[in-house]
Amino acid sequence: MRILVAMSGGVDSSVAAMLLKEAGHEVVGATMKLWGGVSDSGCCSVSDVEDARRVAARIGIDHHIFNFTEEFEESVVGHYVEAHARGLTPNPCIECNRRVKFDLFIDRAVRLGFDGVATGHYARVAEGPAGRRLLRGIDVAKDQSYVLSMLSQERLARLLLPIGEFKKPRVREIAASAGLPTAAKADSQDVCFIASTTSRVDFLSRRTVMHPARLVASGSRQVLGELPSIEAVTIGQRRGLGTAGDSARRYVIEVDRSRGEVVLGTVEETMVSEARFAEPTFTGAPLRAGEAIECQTSAHGRAVGAVYEPGRAIFDSPVKRVAPGQTIAFYRGDEVLGAAIVA
Repeated sequence: MRILVAMSGGVDSSVAAMLLKEAGHEVVGATMKLWGGVSDSGCCSVSDVEDARRVAARIGIDHHIFNFTEEFEESVVGHYVEAHARGLTPNPCIECNRRVKFDLFIDRAVRLGFDGVATGHYARVAEGPAGRRLLRGIDVAKDQSYVLSMLSQERLARLLLPIGEFKKPRVREIAASAGLPTAAKADSQDVCFIASTTSRVDFLSRRTVMHPARLVASGSRQVLGELPSIEAVTIGQRRGLGTAGDSARRYVIEVDRSRGEVVLGTVEETMVSEARFAEPTFTGAPLRAGEAIECQTSAHGRAVGAVYEPGRAIFDSPVKRVAPGQTIAFYRGDEVLGAAIVA
């Protein structure tokens, strides 16, 4: 097969490319230039591009750079800012996967005549009786199936995930044995377009109007303090609320933008029995009403039992409320069934 590998400059995609080359495939590497600003905490820095080039040279494959900065700015950064302005809590990594890495990148690979694309994600793709199945990675601690949960059957048909059968320590061993320059490189962290020296509030304030808010107690509506920006608050948040002098442990249970209030409550008040959602997508056949599934609401969260209904998931037991704008992924065992955006 002729395969285009998305090389981020990290050890995982480096090993993915090398394994495919050793398996006899015609492999070409490509690094996506996404963020045009300062980046030191994600996967978009100049050093990452150089690392990908060095790995490609080491394993003997061609390497290219795809410039998607305009598309990334509009569909990922723009979406992130707009969502916060609307009081939502978006997941930019999933939106990047949805709109760029597994959309624009795959489309370009097809136009260039590649049979498939590969990434260094810790997940697996397997053949099933009705198409391809997306599965959790073998490494439970590193499993990344959640951030791929929005992939369609069309996208899965062209996807290879070479390291999904390995655990992270083994991937590093393979890289070290091959002398890859990324063998000991630290994993990327945080949102790539917000530098470590810049807070989320600072970043948002340069791109949208921020509004102050009152902190009030649930029930009594007693004013507990103030916040400079309601747009930066998320459901379930406990830290950074300016209530350090209050002995009670309080969490954000409601964000009321119309009243300019952030309602704080107890941990018990964060618990809900269902999550409503919109924009569901499925990796295969759509789920039917009444199907028993598991739901996961964060990248490394625990999946919980639920019943699928159109527009909502009813949990087997109460869970902490998920912030609107986040992704809820649907599973059955190790298989990813689809995903939706929490409403």
